[in-house]
Amino acid sequence: MITKNSYLRFLQLVDLIDGLKPRSQLDKIEEHLLNHIALSAAQGRDLLVKDLICLQKIGSLATLHNRIKSLVTSGYIRLVTDDVDIRKKHVVITAKTNKYFEKLSLVIDKKKLIF
Repeated sequence: MITKNSYLRFLQLVDLIDGLKPRSQLDKIEEHLLNHIALSAAQGRDLLVKDLICLQKIGSLATLHNRIKSLVTSGYIRLVTDDVDIRKKHVVITAKTNKYFEKLSLVIDKKKLIF
């Protein structure tokens, strides 16, 4: 039998939150990308498309590229061309992304889930 530890409690909370999340049109890869983008933005880190393409543990290069395009098309992120090097595209969250995470926060607050 596995004893309760912090990581197992964390996994239980993640599972609970996943079950309570409002339905969204995002697939798991898009959700993972959006979480990564939002965390980077919250930490004040500039993020480039090439940084997302390097997340090969969640999908192939083609899959990641398609999901980034999908996030742009659906309005969750914008790609801004660098002023100095036009090959670089900065990833910027939009108001839609902020609203998405506010909804998730409300779910957590409603259930009084504390990490």
